[in-house]
Amino acid sequence: MSATITSANPAYSTQLGAAYVGDSLKLLTDLPDGSVNLVLTSPPFALQRQKEYGNFDQNEYVDWLMQFGRLVHRKLREDGSFVLDLGGAYQKGIPVRCLYQFRVLLRFCDELGFHLAQEFFWHNPSKLPSPIEWVNKRKLRAKDTVNTLWWFARSEWPKANVSNVLTEYSPRMKKLLEDPAAFYTPKQRPSGHEIGVAFATDNGGAIPSNLLQISNSESNGVYLGACKEVGIKGHPARFPSRLPEFFIRLLTDPGDLVVDIFGGSNTTGMVAEAEGRRWLAFELNRDYVAASVLRFVPKGLPVARMKELYTAVLRGEPVSIEEETGFQPQLLAV
Repeated sequence: MSATITSANPAYSTQLGAAYVGDSLKLLTDLPDGSVNLVLTSPPFALQRQKEYGNFDQNEYVDWLMQFGRLVHRKLREDGSFVLDLGGAYQKGIPVRCLYQFRVLLRFCDELGFHLAQEFFWHNPSKLPSPIEWVNKRKLRAKDTVNTLWWFARSEWPKANVSNVLTEYSPRMKKLLEDPAAFYTPKQRPSGHEIGVAFATDNGGAIPSNLLQISNSESNGVYLGACKEVGIKGHPARFPSRLPEFFIRLLTDPGDLVVDIFGGSNTTGMVAEAEGRRWLAFELNRDYVAASVLRFVPKGLPVARMKELYTAVLRGEPVSIEEETGFQPQLLAV
């Protein structure tokens, strides 16, 4: 059963979720306190150069974001989490980094009562060199390919299970598991760590690190392909599905509620649907919400019908994807 907000009509709904057009502060307020398991979002960054999807001046940014953090803290369950993706930025006119994401961290913890469960770093190896002035032209700085993700928790003991996000063993580890005696002898390392016989136990995969290397270079997946067929422009700042997938699997169970307060192209909602989680997506820009409905259309749906669905959302007519024959959530797009 999908999650809903009684005071507003969704732009579109699926079996498990709904996307809303509107101010996230108002929509968050309408949610019951203590009802959300995970808020996962990537807000507009505090960049000096204005983007078409909107962003704030660095000096105003932290105060602006604090409004949302205060509400999120109220809406989370006691064991709930808030994962916030923030990109780095430079100060205006000089090759010196802005510290806004660290100010967000400190103020969220010191003033709002969040706990920093862990910091993550998303490395996007396909990211283009930026800023051009300091990297390409003057060659004073290396290109910036890492975003910071703060994993905030409402309590000191948020729900989490690393076993749900194990990574594939390295070739060497696979050989070790085949014949442990040929590769190592249980003993104490110089660092003091005890390497015992349990080290050779096959646990189904390796514990992931907090450095997530996920390329964001996909350009012809389901979402962008559908946008192209309908003749519209996709959202200019999408994150890859593997990013929300990691945190949704790590921090929630099937049936839990996942909320994205800056929905954009609704990658989060699509992944939550595919993972069997209830979801809500809030986005101020109706054009972006209308385009995001194309993430949920059944495979092989005629282009004419896709255009009808997109136009209906654009006009403010509620759309139910459940009524579309053959709809099945699929992780095929970014």
